[in-house]
Amino acid sequence: MTSRITPQYDVATIMGGLYGDGIIGCKAAFARDWVAGLGADIAQLFEEARQRPGGALERGPNRYYVEIHPERLSGFVDIVSHPWVVAVCEAVLGPDYKIVEAGFDVPGPGAMKQPWHRDFPSPPETLIGRRLNSLAFNITTVDVSDDMGPFEIATGTQWDDLAGGDPMFPGQELYDRYEARCQRKLPRMGDISARSALTIHRGTANRSDRARPVFVLGVDAPDGRNADKHDLQATRAYHASLPEAVRRHLHCRVVDTLEPLVQAHAIEGLLMGAPG
Repeated sequence: MTSRITPQYDVATIMGGLYGDGIIGCKAAFARDWVAGLGADIAQLFEEARQRPGGALERGPNRYYVEIHPERLSGFVDIVSHPWVVAVCEAVLGPDYKIVEAGFDVPGPGAMKQPWHRDFPSPPETLIGRRLNSLAFNITTVDVSDDMGPFEIATGTQWDDLAGGDPMFPGQELYDRYEARCQRKLPRMGDISARSALTIHRGTANRSDRARPVFVLGVDAPDGRNADKHDLQATRAYHASLPEAVRRHLHCRVVDTLEPLVQAHAIEGLLMGAPG
């Protein structure tokens, strides 16, 4: 399916949103039947990952993260070449941005509320230099309702200095700040969001009988170092088949045969759910 294309995206609006709230979105970026196909791919890949030791990384009770090979996802090129995704990456990360991660989260029924956290420690470029050098894009594969464990984000907290404590998990004495700044997100099929993974956030409890799968795309500026946590791969044939505008940004190993992914981005602080 063809994505909806807006002729121009305003750089100031993109920068203002990601440097301000820390999250922005593009509504109805893809048609619903295209997203249904994305959901079917993720369901198959999730089933395969759960059969493979270490294939599905636990992020709390009945909550999983799975990294994938881009070519196993039929819509990967559609996602990374979407005009809004490209515009956001170029505006915030520069023209030489690097695609370093592809995967998905699956908060299943019974998933517990997570503690407030960021996905990795704040790098000096952000903490001292006040510059974002990485972004995470999310695409839900379902219409999210309030009982499905929606994502919550404490806006503006990508700049918070957690020195003196855990660099990813703020102390409970700071929770009032995050509750006051909290926004609960209820995206629908076809929406895309972009955020700084440093903005303090959490998944909430899934009280429904349905999973809430969401695709994750990680992108770095040239000096970003998140590729160290991932092992993006592409076969030679797939890599050669990519449009040049995609291939030049894909930071991956080119291999003869895809190798099983060994996931290195474990977040142990999420395994027990939120305190209290």
